[in-house]
Amino acid sequence: MRFVRSTLEKTAKTLLRVASLNWKPYSRLILYGDNAGWVLDWEMRELKTICDSLDVPVIKPLWKHARVPQSIFYSNQFFLQNEQWLDLLPHRIGFAYFHGLPGTGNAGFDRVYAALKKHHNHLARIQVSHTEMRDLILETGIDPSKVFLIPIGINSSFFPFRDSIMKRNARMELGIPQSAFVIGSFQKDGVGWEDGVEPKMEKGPDVFVETMKRLKKDIPELLVMLSGPARGYVKKGLEEADIPYLHLYLQSYPEIGTLFQALDLYVVASRQEGGPKAILESMATGVPLVTTRVGQAMDLVKHGENAFMTAVADVDALASYALQVYRSSQADLQPMLIAGRKTAEANSYESQIPLWAEFMKGFVE
Repeated sequence: MRFVRSTLEKTAKTLLRVASLNWKPYSRLILYGDNAGWVLDWEMRELKTICDSLDVPVIKPLWKHARVPQSIFYSNQFFLQNEQWLDLLPHRIGFAYFHGLPGTGNAGFDRVYAALKKHHNHLARIQVSHTEMRDLILETGIDPSKVFLIPIGINSSFFPFRDSIMKRNARMELGIPQSAFVIGSFQKDGVGWEDGVEPKMEKGPDVFVETMKRLKKDIPELLVMLSGPARGYVKKGLEEADIPYLHLYLQSYPEIGTLFQALDLYVVASRQEGGPKAILESMATGVPLVTTRVGQAMDLVKHGENAFMTAVADVDALASYALQVYRSSQADLQPMLIAGRKTAEANSYESQIPLWAEFMKGFVE
């Protein structure tokens, strides 16, 4: 059986090489997601739509065996951890490098950054989502013309700016009491893809749980809404603190729009981020946002104007601003919510098409 499989693979590679002989070099783009059905795969779907609008031909990953070199874009930088990707040269290699600060206790982050320093001459394009990561990438000695700042965008059609009727209907659909004060956290913050009892500390699940404990004292009808895989650490912490929560699983990413419509507040408690997408998702929906100074929040959030932003791991500040939202009227919050919607619209995938057009120049011919 192994011999048959090997023979079929060799035959397929030969056919692909022959079929691509008449292609022009670097005339097509191969997109690689992470095949996890989570955020990065959806990013590749949206990038495919952007490429279609730019008349950039996108082909399947199996065409990496094409005889004539083409262009490849990876959804994240972790392919750099081993040097097998060097076998793909002379294909042009581009990728997204959203998060992963070296020297912060994660060996994978360190390996990837070291590989970038070693091999940046072989790499053609890097997308970074915020200025902190851009500056860090430039410290590797890479040619600055290869590095493009393009935030992790959103499909604004998934996140209509809600009104009170939409909020009420979303709660009815989800079985949430209308009187509850609902705080959202939609992410993956556990190690692996199972229960996630071991926390990913860069995502700040410990900070989130501690913040909820503080809020429980002042918000009698506090309800935490979770989504995303591997949330075991957070759920255990909430249970131990006797804080009610819902963990809702999505069949398809666009369903997350309904979850946002049911919220009173969204909290980002991370230590490191590339986005998160929830920054723009909450702003687009008209949900008040309290976030640590991470990822693209540090570029997009204007504290007190379109959201609230605190120092990393500052539980006191996170709880304080959450209580400010709790005690404010809708009329008091409305100017901030309107400003947030404008920020989200300015960073929609559609609005980013000119940025991607610049990215593709000289990458896909």
